[in-house]
Amino acid sequence: MTKSSRSAAVVSTRPEDEKLSIGANFAYGFQHVLTMYGGIIAVPLIVGQAAGLKPADIGLLIAACLFMGGLATLLQTIGVPFFGSQLPLVQGVSFAGVATMVAIVNGGGGIQSVFGAVIVSSALGLLISPIFSKIIKFFPPVVTGTVITVIGLSLMPVAANWAMGGNKKAENYGSVANIGLAAATLVIVLLLSKVGSATISRLSILLAMVIGTLIAVVVGMADFSKIGEGPIAAFPTPFHLGMPTFHLAAIISMFIVVLVIMVETSADILAVGEIVGTKIDSRRLGNGLRADMAASVVAPVFGSFTQSAFAQNVGLVAVTGIKSRFVVAAGGVILVILGVLPVMGRIVAAVPTPVLGGAGIVLFGTVAASGIRSLSAVSYKNNMNMIIVATAIGAGIIPIAAPTFYNKFPDWFATIFHSGISSAAVVAILLNLLFNHLKFGNSENASVFVAGTGRVVGSDVMEHLQEGDRCENGKLIDVKGQEVPITGEVPITPNNSGSH
Repeated sequence: MTKSSRSAAVVSTRPEDEKLSIGANFAYGFQHVLTMYGGIIAVPLIVGQAAGLKPADIGLLIAACLFMGGLATLLQTIGVPFFGSQLPLVQGVSFAGVATMVAIVNGGGGIQSVFGAVIVSSALGLLISPIFSKIIKFFPPVVTGTVITVIGLSLMPVAANWAMGGNKKAENYGSVANIGLAAATLVIVLLLSKVGSATISRLSILLAMVIGTLIAVVVGMADFSKIGEGPIAAFPTPFHLGMPTFHLAAIISMFIVVLVIMVETSADILAVGEIVGTKIDSRRLGNGLRADMAASVVAPVFGSFTQSAFAQNVGLVAVTGIKSRFVVAAGGVILVILGVLPVMGRIVAAVPTPVLGGAGIVLFGTVAASGIRSLSAVSYKNNMNMIIVATAIGAGIIPIAAPTFYNKFPDWFATIFHSGISSAAVVAILLNLLFNHLKFGNSENASVFVAGTGRVVGSDVMEHLQEGDRCENGKLIDVKGQEVPITGEVPITPNNSGSH
C-alpha cells in the first residue's frame, strides 16, 4: 500500500466522514437549521432595528445572514485547502458582537461603519489565526471540559427565554401556556428518544418540533399569517445597504469581538471533536479558524456580520449521535436556499418560540453533560486541577448569573468577560499555564482545595478487614464467599474514638 493510499484509508475511517443517504442528510440537516434558526435571525433583527432600517431592509438583512451562514457552513464542513475544519459545525452570525455593533450604530457610524469594522477586524483575525492554531497543547481535558460545560450552561438562559415566549415585552411572556408548550415539546423529545427505532430516536428533535408546532396550531398559539408577506425569492445584493465605511474606534472594538469569537470557535471545534471522537490538531484548528475569519471578511459584502460556530448545534450532534459532516453540509445548503427564498425562511420562523425552548433544554443541557463527561476523565490527584475547574466555571457563570457584573469596567475588558464562554476559556487557559506548565513555586503538599478529591479508606476500616475479603455489588464478602454483616455505625475503638 502506498503512502497516499494509506493516508486515504486513514481519512476514510474518520467518524465525521460517514456518508448517509441524500434523504437522511437533508432530514438531519434540516434539524440543525431549526435548532439554530432563532439565533441566526436574532442578530440582524436587533442590529437592523438599532440602525433604524425599514422592515423590508431588515428582511434582506436576515436573508443575507442566512445566505452567508450557509456558505460559511459549507466552507467549514466540506473545506478547501487551508480553509475548513471538515467537522459537523454549523456556522452563522455570532451573537458575541451584538452589543458592540449596536454601540457602533448608536455612536453615529451607522450600519455601514459596522460592515467596515467587521471586514477589517476579520481580516486581522485571519492573519493571526496561525498563532491561535498553535495553542492546541494548552487545551487539555481540564480546559476543554470546563469550557464545554460552560458553553452548555451559558446557553440555558436562551432556552429559558425561548420557553417563556422569546419576547419579554409580550403580555404572555412567561405564561403557563408558553412554558407548558415548551414542556410538552421536551416530553415529546424524551418519549421519541426512547422509541426502539434508531431513525425516530435520532430525529427526535425535529419530530418534536413538528408535533409541538401542530399542538400550538390546535390551541391557537401559532401564527402563519405572515408567511405570504414579502417576496418569494430575493438574492442578496452586494452592498445593498451602502458601501462600508472605516472608523478606527469601531475597528478596534470589533477586533476585540473577533478575538472573543476565535476563542469561542476554538472551544467549539475542540468540543465537537471530543463528541465525534476525532483527532483535532493545530493544523485542523487553524483551518477551522481561517474558514471562520474568511467567511466573516466576505459577509459584509452581502449585508451580514461576523461568522462563528453555533454551540447549540454541537449539542445536537451529541443528542442525535449523527457525526457526519455531510449532514451539516446539507444544512448549509438549506440555509443558502432560505437566504434566497425568504418565503421558506418565514415558514421556519412560524415555529413557535416555546417549541424551540423545549428542544433547547435538551440540546444545551447535553453540551454541559458532554463537558462534565470530559472532566470526569481528568486526574485530580496531587495536582491543582480541581481549583482550575472550580475557578474557571465560577468565572464563566458570573456573567450568566449577573449580566451587568462588568458594566463598570473598560469596554475592551467587558467585551471579553461579558461572555461566559470566553471568561471560562481565558481563566482555564491561564490557570492551566500557571499550575500545570509553570510549576515553579507549586507546593509539594496538596492544597486545601484538593483535599477530599481522591478516594480514601480510613485506617479504622482497614483494621476490621481480613485476608481475602472483597466487595461485590456493595456487599462485603469474606474468603469463604459468605456475606459479612455491615453495622450502621463504625465500632468505637481506642484508635478511632472521637473521629469518623
